[in-house]
Amino acid sequence: MAESVVLDPVDLHLLRLLQNDARTTYRDLAAQVGVAPSTCLDRVTRLRRSGVILGHQLRLDPAKLGRGLEALLSVQVRPHRRELVGPFVDRIKALPESRTVFHLTGPDDYLVHVAVADMADLQRLVLDEFTARREVARVETRLIFQQWDCGPLLPP
Repeated sequence: MAESVVLDPVDLHLLRLLQNDARTTYRDLAAQVGVAPSTCLDRVTRLRRSGVILGHQLRLDPAKLGRGLEALLSVQVRPHRRELVGPFVDRIKALPESRTVFHLTGPDDYLVHVAVADMADLQRLVLDEFTARREVARVETRLIFQQWDCGPLLPP
C-alpha cells in the first residue's frame, strides 16, 4: 500500500481547485490560494513528484462518439492464477470499448466498465472478447442508465 503524503491547507486548496478545473493557470491558482505564483508552481510540482497528482485527463462524451450504451461486466476468471491474470487484463485494457478495469475481491474477479454503440455491439463484445476466452468462467452484464461524478477526492 502506498504511503500517504502530508498535505497542508494550501495543498488541499490547490488540489480542490485543480480537481474542479485542471486547466487553471498557476497565476489564477496562486491568487485564489493567496500565495505567490512561484510558490504555487513549486507546490504543484511537489504534488506531482510525490504522486498525489497523477496526471490530467480529457473527458469525452461516449454517446457523442457513437458509444451511447455503457455497461458493467462482472467477470469470473478460472483458474484465478497470476499467469492468466496478466494477459487477461492486458487484453481487456487494449479493447477500445473498455473504460475502466477493476480487480476485485469476492465472487467476481473483475469489474469492467465498457462503452459500446448498441445492444448488438455489447453482445458481440461479451461473446467475442470475454466469454470466448478459456480463462473466463462467467460474465454478468449490467447496463448503466445514468452516472454522476462525485466531489473532489481529498483526505479526510
